[in-house]
Amino acid sequence: MDHQVKDSADEIKRLQRCINDLLSLLALPAFWTGNEPSQIVHIVLDALLGMLNLDFVYARFEDAADAGSSPEILRVAASCRLKAPPPEICRALRNWINDGGQKSFPPFRDSRGDEDISVFPVPLGIHGEMGMIVAGSERADFPGQTESLLLGVAANQATVGLHEARLLTAQKQIATELDRRVAERTAQLAATNEELKRGIAERKLVEEKLRHQEREVKRSEVHKGAILDSSPDCIVAIDHEGRITEFNPAAEHTFGHDRSDVLGKPLADVIIPPSLREKHRTGFARYLATGDASVLGRRLEMTALCADGREIPIELTITRIPLDGPSAFTGHLRDITERKRSDDALRVAHAQVVRSEERWRSVFENSAVGVALTDLDGRFIVTNPVYQKMLGYSEDELQQLTSLEITHEEEVERNRALISELLEGKRQQFQIEKQYRRKDGGLVWVRNNVSIVPGTERVPRFLMALSEDITQRKLSEEALARARSELTKVAQITSLGVLTASIAHEVNQPLSGIVTNASTCLRMLSANPPNVDGARETARRTIRDGNRASDVITRLRALYSKKEPSPESMDLNQATREVMALSLSELQRGGVMLRYELEDDLPPVLGDRIQLQQVILNLLRNAADAMSTIDDRSRELLIRTERDEGNQIRLSVKDSGVGFTPQSADKIFEAFYTTKTGGMGIGLSVSRSIIEAHQGRIWAVPNDGPGCTFSFAIPSRPQGSADAETKVNRADSSADAA
Repeated sequence: MDHQVKDSADEIKRLQRCINDLLSLLALPAFWTGNEPSQIVHIVLDALLGMLNLDFVYARFEDAADAGSSPEILRVAASCRLKAPPPEICRALRNWINDGGQKSFPPFRDSRGDEDISVFPVPLGIHGEMGMIVAGSERADFPGQTESLLLGVAANQATVGLHEARLLTAQKQIATELDRRVAERTAQLAATNEELKRGIAERKLVEEKLRHQEREVKRSEVHKGAILDSSPDCIVAIDHEGRITEFNPAAEHTFGHDRSDVLGKPLADVIIPPSLREKHRTGFARYLATGDASVLGRRLEMTALCADGREIPIELTITRIPLDGPSAFTGHLRDITERKRSDDALRVAHAQVVRSEERWRSVFENSAVGVALTDLDGRFIVTNPVYQKMLGYSEDELQQLTSLEITHEEEVERNRALISELLEGKRQQFQIEKQYRRKDGGLVWVRNNVSIVPGTERVPRFLMALSEDITQRKLSEEALARARSELTKVAQITSLGVLTASIAHEVNQPLSGIVTNASTCLRMLSANPPNVDGARETARRTIRDGNRASDVITRLRALYSKKEPSPESMDLNQATREVMALSLSELQRGGVMLRYELEDDLPPVLGDRIQLQQVILNLLRNAADAMSTIDDRSRELLIRTERDEGNQIRLSVKDSGVGFTPQSADKIFEAFYTTKTGGMGIGLSVSRSIIEAHQGRIWAVPNDGPGCTFSFAIPSRPQGSADAETKVNRADSSADAA
């Protein structure tokens, strides 16, 4: 059941992270509006690097502001262990993209030399025309399904942003070019006008009128030529027979014909596609016959034929030239190929966004966990069916409440403080386990993951809570805690049976000494004269042996006492010596050579003395059992205490026994797992529970030679408070000795 709960929790966390990451990606356009392409790509790469825990992410894209250039951006994580420098990574990725991804990517290795980097390319644009994003990670399973989805969504967002930047850049360039040309032509006309004015002053009145007319005609021609030559649109004029009379430079560039080659030719034979020529001729003849001007002055979209046989989309506007005599027409044509591509790409991107919204609406409605969106005051905006079922309220009823109103009274203040920190920016999200009060008055345990969703111009920011019903898990944990407590008692009773012979031996020795010393004391007192000094010394030895027997019984009773744990400031070295004293006889009978290296001046630790001694005893017994079948080498057991990193104290038990297999390395601390024939498999499990309850950790590693080493580390107590308690303990010990 624990594994199932853990797997479900992991899956829920993965879905939660995926939803948060997707919402973050969809919010990126709000950050780059009006920015340059490189800034847009920087924002996307930074988001992907932190979101997917990548080693590096690389982008190569087309920069609309610098035609023909393909800038590169590489972002490398601070934790990346690649040996290769960034320029080498960029060069390898550039060559790999230029080869179309056909060749294998160079096997960059991390700083340890044992992992290769997996790369995953994502195109910018439908066919990668905008560039490419390449993500790299040393994880063997990269990319996963979720990572592929996030990379695809990020690429779509970046493509839309780059398209918008390209369009904005093009508009700025066109506006700048038009302003420049207008200013240039205006200056030229002004200069010409001044020159003509000076000529008029020097001419006679009659000649002035004539030249004025000539000047107006010339001015009109110059104006016409300037418009034709500088216009970015194609301008094509035809006569009443449909023959070309004007073909400006823009038309030459667009359609690939020289002006001198097309003048006098029918327009239909030059730029009208074969499939439309008959329709063109019919419409032109109808206009000449009836004067139907339905197509004049309107913007029409059609295709045009280029000199190389290509057909391109154009926008066409036809006007009639107001001249006496036969009709003449001017057509303004604009190549809209790029606009069509942009429109198509935008339509595709919009459709993808719509589909994405539909998918995530389906995820919201059908999620396995409860999802609730609230405003910044905690009032519900929308909730999914799972959330409503979990609390027994309908969505309309929840919208009349706040999240704190249905929270158990004991959790309200803590919940309110966490929300305040979230709104103040002190944390990005928080997780809390608390109880909700259902509509029927019952209580339900939930685990809430709460985060703040950034707002946009139209939508203010709001809170999102992902709620999982953990009532059953809480009940299971309580049952497991009770079972673990019982297992601890079983382990103690089992250890008591094994140590009975050793304890009897330890008690028998001082008792024998007491009898011997008492007999000796009587003989000395019966002597003539009595040996009072000898009798006094013998009495002292009798008292010493009595105290030894009392200490053995006291340690035994304390070790297997059923009283509740009582944390105290204690000397780990002293506790270890007491356990060694209890176990020494049993170890000697098993042929075990016990050595110890206890570091001096260790700071005290805060813990339950009896529980920690039980852990040490379990490790000693396991080590002795592991060496019980060894006959080809000495059975050596080493106990060592020392300072560990992080202000912790470490105790290690090293043996020369049979060790353990790599397959069992992750299982030896699990309950009921044992490698011994008559073992119950609870000793190490109970030991782990005790150490973790002391905010420590326990682990096992194989030795370089035979055997293995079991270790645990627990925090040391601050020196000030430890010294005070140590003095009290020493005073109590002195009083007992007296």
